[in-house]
Amino acid sequence: MRVPLSWLREYVELPATETGRDVQARLVSAGLEVETVEQLGAGLKGPLVVGQVRTIEELEGFKKPIRFCTVDVGTANGTGELQEIVCGARNFAVGDKVVVVLPGAVLPGGFEIAARTTYGKVSHGMICSSDELGMGDDSTHGVIVLPPEYEAGTDAIALLELVDEVLDIAVTPDRGYCLSMRGIAREMAISYGLALRDPALIDVPAPNSYGYPAKVADPIGCDRLTLRTVTGLQPEARSPIWLQRRLQKAGMRSISLAVDVTNYVMLELGQPLHAYDRTRLEGPVGVRRAEPGEKLTTLDDVERVLDAQDLVITDDRGPIGLAGVMGGAHTEIADTVTDAGTGESTGTTEVVIEAAHFDPISIARTARRHRLPSEASRRFERGVDPLAGPAAAQRTVDLLVLLAGGSAEAGVTEIIAPSAPHSIAMPADHCDRVAGVAYGRETVVRRLQQIGCDVYGQDELIVTVPSWRPDLREPNDLAEEVIRLEGYENLPSTLPTPPSGRGLTERQRLHRRVGRALAGAGYVEVLNYPFLGQAVLDQLGIPAGDARRRTVTLVNPLSDEEPSLRTTLLPGLLGALRRNHGRGSHDLALFETGLVFLPTGEEHVPPRLPVDHRPTEEQIASLDAALPHQPRRAAVVLAGAREQAGWWGEGRPSSWADAVEAARGVAGEAGVELVVRAGQYEPWHPGRCAALFATVDGTETLVGHAGELHPRAVKALGLPERTCAAEVDLDLIERAGEGGLTAPRISTFPVATQDVALVVAAGVPAADVELALREGAGGLLESVRLFDVFEGDQVGAGHKSLAYALRFRAGDRTLTVEEATAARDAAVALAAERTGAVLRGA
Repeated sequence: MRVPLSWLREYVELPATETGRDVQARLVSAGLEVETVEQLGAGLKGPLVVGQVRTIEELEGFKKPIRFCTVDVGTANGTGELQEIVCGARNFAVGDKVVVVLPGAVLPGGFEIAARTTYGKVSHGMICSSDELGMGDDSTHGVIVLPPEYEAGTDAIALLELVDEVLDIAVTPDRGYCLSMRGIAREMAISYGLALRDPALIDVPAPNSYGYPAKVADPIGCDRLTLRTVTGLQPEARSPIWLQRRLQKAGMRSISLAVDVTNYVMLELGQPLHAYDRTRLEGPVGVRRAEPGEKLTTLDDVERVLDAQDLVITDDRGPIGLAGVMGGAHTEIADTVTDAGTGESTGTTEVVIEAAHFDPISIARTARRHRLPSEASRRFERGVDPLAGPAAAQRTVDLLVLLAGGSAEAGVTEIIAPSAPHSIAMPADHCDRVAGVAYGRETVVRRLQQIGCDVYGQDELIVTVPSWRPDLREPNDLAEEVIRLEGYENLPSTLPTPPSGRGLTERQRLHRRVGRALAGAGYVEVLNYPFLGQAVLDQLGIPAGDARRRTVTLVNPLSDEEPSLRTTLLPGLLGALRRNHGRGSHDLALFETGLVFLPTGEEHVPPRLPVDHRPTEEQIASLDAALPHQPRRAAVVLAGAREQAGWWGEGRPSSWADAVEAARGVAGEAGVELVVRAGQYEPWHPGRCAALFATVDGTETLVGHAGELHPRAVKALGLPERTCAAEVDLDLIERAGEGGLTAPRISTFPVATQDVALVVAAGVPAADVELALREGAGGLLESVRLFDVFEGDQVGAGHKSLAYALRFRAGDRTLTVEEATAARDAAVALAAERTGAVLRGA
């Protein structure tokens, strides 16, 4: 909502010294979001005056039409002589009044005006367009042509109200009354403690039986309808400059006098209105729901197929407007046409003014259904004052009579569905208890009366809320009003006292250790939205029967492209990697920890829990049972260089081994050592995919995968070549752990190292050989490490050599060579038994 400060001052007598910044601070303190204060005319300096064109000479020989004009600017140039000006605009003629800027003036943007030679003539100034004066584009694509009544030499800065301040206010959905000058002025009057001149307090004639006929078939969709008629309008009448300028400052374009007046009153009072050409109406104006399949051509010249839930305005022919959204093209105000020969103007001379109150939900759904947001629907769906219709219609009639020479017909049509004011019972100290501040009854009553409430009672207050505040429904809403007007900044800041002796759980500590470990390894944490669509699963190559395709679909998703909850962390991480790579960051290592959502098929509709007391344990358990399984995962993605090149070395690119090592690091934070086996699992490359296992509850369990992504997935997602990734189940890793980590002991006894090289078949996993060595070596084995893999003629075709370093140590003595050798031989023997391993060279 754009709010010109000069317009606001009509309703509240602000001190002359108050600036837009001062008003902004007051309104922000009252809870309004004032985003900017625009300084109109900043840097503008005169002379800028009204001029009358006396002669026009067309200059020939140029690529575009150029005119050399003489303009009467009165005595503004100091001599009274005609001002010679070169101009390229074509929308004015001899005798027209225009806006002239003279040498020595400065236009907005620091554009200084001086006499200069152009197109072979000396131009002493410039004839201005609205865009050049910072007024915005008026769609004429030419200079400003003023009404003939203004004298040459008149100051155009004051005439066009070029210097002003405009507050841009972001109105939240619950503050619909602030989508009007009346609402903003009320807030400003309260903030300054000044009186409000309410523009809606005008004399309105009582309804009678000889107004324009109307009928309302849906009193729930339209509970109030007011119709007024004005005849004898002068088709040639134009909107005065002050009206056009106020609309421009508020962000609206001037169209025609009748339309401008309805828009002006909407901005002033917050009540949307519509003007119909009475000669185009056939029969009574009606309000009903649309018939399925009915069609309506709206003012934007789009034919729309109506829905049965759409509320429409009708006459005897059918729909003539989408109620509260946009009028129909068949009854719009006719454009004024002037006969070039006679000079006679024709156009709309009789209008029917409609001011109605519609159901907010119905209007919101219609606007979204037809993708047709409008200034009217924006106000209706946030709540319009139901009692403002008659005053808004009368204000429109008064302006049309004043500005277009019309006559108001005595007939007043008003249809009202019975309703009663909304009242709220509230303890007098309720606001005190909500805020933790002792306001007292007098302060509470005074603040509620300032926003328009009627308040009765002593210890128990009966508060009748004003018609323009449909958002006030319960005591807490009233408490919020009192608190914001007293100032949020005056609320005490009291920190809650934490319970002693608890701290983080072991699970929370693990999650934090994992994050710190990955960050310490050079990964950057990202937080993605937990949504995905089937399209990204197709790009990843996830097969049709995969469990990751069974998703939880949201009833009201934020995006139609991502309507489901994620079953894997990879789509979000890979999307983040793609975006950052596209912005020039080519060496990337990202990680995320978060929940995934895996439906079990046993979920049921959750119960509706009470809000006035704590749910029972059974109700909470029933709610939990309705939720999908939500394990916590950790995932990493890598691309580009893992180690940068420099004087210290050549560096190296990221590889699948880095993804495996990241998974090992995550498991290591829980004291778990992963078993790595070759695997095949989309979207990883089948030859570079590691299946990660851990012992969970005594059983070797798959906890994740790591490796290089399949080239098809990389191409489909637009990722860098050789992108790698890993994803592990943190919950399973936590279960595989042995509780809190203990620091390792440094033994006082030396280590005995034995190396073995075992030849096995090429298809035997190194993890199986390592597991056999661990079990066979017994309790003296401290660690086993694979340090070399060799394939060649020396070991034979179809075989490979695996070299392991075995470290033995006893906790109470120094091992002898015989003890270490015996442990090594036992390890080799078990490996030979299980995997067919043979000592190399034996």
